[in-house]
Formats: sequence, structure tokens, C-alpha cells
Amino acid sequence: MKYAITFDIGTTGVKTCVFAISDTIKLLGSASKGYELYVLPNGGAEQDPDEWWDAMCVTAKEAVEKSGVAPEQIEGISFCSQMQGLVLVDKELKPVRRAFSYMDQRAREELKKGIAHGVQVAGASVPILLKSLMITGAAAISVKDPVWKYNWVKNNEPENFKKVYKWLDVKDYLIARMTGRATMTEDSAFGALLYDLRDGHKCWSASLCKTLGVNVEHMPEIVKSTDVVGGLREKEAAELGLKPGTAVFGGGGDASLIGVGAGAVDLGDTHVYTGTSGWVSTVVGRSMVDASSGIAAVIGADPGKFNYFGELETAGKCLEWVRDHLALDEIGIYLKKENVADSYETEYTSLYDYMTEVIDGVPAGSGGVIFTPWLHGNRCPFEDPNSRGMFFNISLETGKSELIRSVVEGVCYHLRWFAETEEKKLKISDSVRFVGGGALSYATCQILADVLNKRVETVDKPQNVGAVGAAVVIAVGLGEINSFGEAKKLIPAVKTYEPNPANRATYDRMYAVFKKLYKSNKQNFAALNG
Repeated sequence: MKYAITFDIGTTGVKTCVFAISDTIKLLGSASKGYELYVLPNGGAEQDPDEWWDAMCVTAKEAVEKSGVAPEQIEGISFCSQMQGLVLVDKELKPVRRAFSYMDQRAREELKKGIAHGVQVAGASVPILLKSLMITGAAAISVKDPVWKYNWVKNNEPENFKKVYKWLDVKDYLIARMTGRATMTEDSAFGALLYDLRDGHKCWSASLCKTLGVNVEHMPEIVKSTDVVGGLREKEAAELGLKPGTAVFGGGGDASLIGVGAGAVDLGDTHVYTGTSGWVSTVVGRSMVDASSGIAAVIGADPGKFNYFGELETAGKCLEWVRDHLALDEIGIYLKKENVADSYETEYTSLYDYMTEVIDGVPAGSGGVIFTPWLHGNRCPFEDPNSRGMFFNISLETGKSELIRSVVEGVCYHLRWFAETEEKKLKISDSVRFVGGGALSYATCQILADVLNKRVETVDKPQNVGAVGAAVVIAVGLGEINSFGEAKKLIPAVKTYEPNPANRATYDRMYAVFKKLYKSNKQNFAALNG
């Protein structure tokens, strides 16, 4: 029996869990705390690394207390975190400015000057695109890719840029704070789109860094997810309420570990995730890319495996928007708008349960209303930071219940778009694992099954799968299990949703229109948001 603590660093908060690891992975105690996502008028999206750390300190103590495990019994610390953040640190490993979220889209000029010139494919210079694909298996063709944020700081904040010692991703900054060692796991290195994954290389590409304007000396040491980066330092141990010297593992990004925590670990396994963001991901055994659609095979935590991955940046975030702007006044609580989802006492356990109850009573298709979930632009299967959400085809008969259901359906339509795009290259599994906060809603699970026309399986506590994936990292690292593949037997499906054939025609018709809405409105989006 081993005890471990994991930190799931999301876009809007941290979830900290203490696990017992043996022939099962058992959750003993957990705690969560939110922090700010600073969305700026110029397309910026930033977070304060000190807020991540403060939330970790509060939740670590609470989770350990709930678990009944003494801090000295905990043998490993690991992370699952949001990816493609940019944390620029100085020689003391302190941030030189607030961190860039993966959602940041300020670097439009940097992208244009860096790659959008000459003969182009998918908006990228052909020579640079081919070079990137050959070296990394992907390419930095999105304004949200971190290389352009790095160049944005260079061009717009030269005094901050002069202080830069290393470029870190989110969890890698927190590991550096814990251990004093600047590293990046292979999956995060891949997310930087500067990692040479060719046989005999497996390092930062100095040539590609030069091409894209990056000082290769700013790139940290690369480690594996199951490597021990170092021991927890005394000051940080005291702040977290943990034992100094506790092993800190490399961990992984959410794109790597949520699938592991979902039990989707074998080749061909597909999982769907909806949290703040959302995606469809299938395990593959080699590097793959569809540059025209912005889908690539991301290096997994499990050596030799990749996750062929299409991401929607505002999935659950759309539901938060609905909560705040459509649902609250329906139950007369505008005056108690803050934290109502956690505190308002009704017969429903939360406002999300209320919304689930409401949308379950609305027929499939939401009375003909379609919602596009591009509230902060979109990157896959089309790249356009100007695109936005909209309700299409509202009539006099449309009520808020139809609008709320259409948001859930709109997210599912986009996930179906991912699935169909992936199937140009491979076959996704007949049964998909559905995880994240969205999988807590039986209505959303059924809508997803109907829209995808596939069996949908959920696991126990689907909102915790990132933390479970981080616990698997520790289990492998400590030798409690031999490989990531063994995680599958520890994470069974607990509920199954079969597609309802009665809804197939409706959803096929709605989905066909959904896919046309971007093309029909691309110029309008540019006129308003360009």
C-alpha cells in the first residue's frame, strides 16, 4: 500500500486528491479551490501562478486531513494540469509576469510574421510547415500556441523578456517551485511544438527554435512523466503541510493523463472529455497529424503511445455562461448570483442539476435552435480566433429551456465534428469513455450518445479522472503497477448509455446545419472581431 497526493491544475481551479494505491486506486480525501482566469479585452487570457500555489496549499492540507493519512506516509506527489500555458521564469525560478493561459490569443501579429507568409497550407508557410511536421510531428499554426506568446512578450514587454531564464508549462512551474529544478515532461515539451521526437533525437530542436524565434537556452531539461524530478523542499513542504523530501514526479498534462484516468489506455481506445474545455482523443501508436484540421497525435505519458487529439477550448465554459446569464434568473436568484451553484438550497443539489432536469424535458433538437460553442474563438477543426458563439434559428416558441439544451447539444455537435475528422485517419472505438464534469449529467451523457451515435460509458467520479491519471503515474513510478496498461483493470465503466435511434434523424439534420454555420459567418466574425 502506497499513499500519494495529486494536484489537478485546471483552468478555473485546483482539485487535490489523496489516494491509496495497491491493487486498486482508492480516493481517500479531496478538496478543491478556484482561482481567477483573467480575460483581457485584447484577447489575452492570463493566470497568476501565486494563486495556483495558494490554492494548492489550502487544498493539500484539507485533503490530507480528510484522508486520515499522516503527511509522512505520503510517498509521492504528482500533477495533471492544463497544457500549453506559458510561464516565463527568471534565474530564481520566479515568474517574470503573469502566466499565459492556453486560451490567450493576443499574438496575431507574431503568428502572421512568423509563419503566415509565402506559399501557404493551413495558413502556414509551406517550408516552415514541412520542417515542423518532420521534426515535431505537428506545427505551431494556431495563434494560441505558446511559441507565439513567447514572441509576443519579446516584442511587447522587452524588459520582462530580458529577465527570462526558462520557459515552463503550468505544472512544470509548480514542480520547479517544489524542487528547485526547471524541467518539462515529454508531453508538455511536445505541446511547446519545439520537441524533436525523431528516433535518435528526443530533445529540443535548436534549428526549429531558431526558425520560430526562440532562444533554445530558454528551454528546460526534458524528463519522463514517471521520473522523480526531486524531493519537496522544506519551505514549500511547510506551506503545503507535507513532508520535506517527498518525491515529486514529472506528472503529465490533461491531454495525457485524463485518458489514463478514464481507463482509455489501449491502442484504439477513445475518450471524450468536457471540463472547461473539451476534446475527443484516441490512443495511437505513432505520430500523426492533420494540419488542415489542427488535429495532431500528442505524446502520451505512456511511453510509445500518442493521443490523437482535437480540442474545443470552451465546452463546460459554455455551460458556466449559461448558468450565469440564462439560468439564474429563472429561479429568481440574481441577487445571490455569486457561488449560487454551490450554496443555493433547492430540491436540486446544484444549479447544474437543475439545468439537467430542465433540458431532459426538452425534445431532441431544442425546437430547431443551434448553438455554436466558440465563445473564445476556435482552433479545431478550423482555426479562427474571431469566431464566436451564437444561437441560430430562434423563433417565437423558443424559451430558455430550449436555449439551455441547445448549448449542450452544440458542444456535442462540435465533439462529433472532432470524431468524424479523426476518422479520416483512424477508427475511433465503438464505445467511448466520457469523463469530466459534463459526465456527471445523465442528460448530457445521453445527448452525447445520441449525437455521436455511439455507446457512451462513464466511470466512477468522472470529474476526478485527471487526478486518477496522476496517481497512475506515481503507481508506475513507485513500482506498484508495471505499466500504464494495467490501469484499465483498475478503472471499470460504471454506467452505459446507448444511442436512442428515435433521435438519429433529428441530430443528423441539426448537425449538418451546425457544420455550415462557421463557413456562412466567417466574414461576419472577421468584420466584428478582427
